[in-house]
Amino acid sequence: MDDRQLTEELYDCLFAIRTQVHAELKELVREAGLTDTQADALWRLSRGREMTARRLADLLQCDASTATSMIDRLEKRGLVCRVPHPTDRRAKVIRLTPEGCALRDLVIQHTTEHSPFARLDRESRLRLHGLLREVIDGPRPTGEAAMKEEQQ
Repeated sequence: MDDRQLTEELYDCLFAIRTQVHAELKELVREAGLTDTQADALWRLSRGREMTARRLADLLQCDASTATSMIDRLEKRGLVCRVPHPTDRRAKVIRLTPEGCALRDLVIQHTTEHSPFARLDRESRLRLHGLLREVIDGPRPTGEAAMKEEQQ
């Protein structure tokens, strides 16, 4: 298999995993009365970092007005709330409410129980995680560069 075919196969695998995960979540999302994008937003908000509507829009790859409308709908359902940003008076931080956290926990439990990665043992999942992080973030520094990074 040449490099082009290998890359094509990797994309095929990624699309297959995406399709499988999406299909698995579809019914749960529908039962919760959410759109796919709203479910994606809950997932991203659950990571615990302070998140503005602008940052959420960037992560969801949509424009700010689309993100704001979606946040409005989630807020009306009691799943998120807007709170003042700790350092920027002009911005608001989007946070999950207790109801939003409960729904997020249900989504996380469901995805964990039905994960296509469950077919792999822990060691294989850790290796795959490392490889995927490298694809996303770039290679980890080695040698002196790694030591400097650890010291920071």
